[in-house]
Amino acid sequence: MNISHKPDQQAFVLALGNTQAVLQYSLLPASADGEGGVDFTRTYVPSEFRGQGYAEALVKHGLSWASQRGLKVQASCWYVRDFL
Repeated sequence: MNISHKPDQQAFVLALGNTQAVLQYSLLPASADGEGGVDFTRTYVPSEFRGQGYAEALVKHGLSWASQRGLKVQASCWYVRDFL
């Protein structure tokens, strides 16, 4: 799977034919300990592509990205919360 990071849109995107699956996030300001954070806010997969592992791939990719940058993770998205 070729997941693209779109920092200007604060999203990870997976092209699926003429549509796309998306994991959206918001960067959070640094806390008192100096560490920044990320809030994963929304996961979307078009209905015809659900149940095929695309959302899971997006979430794992996003969590790996956050971990590599030392970001604290929180999830407003219920789907992402299942991975924390």
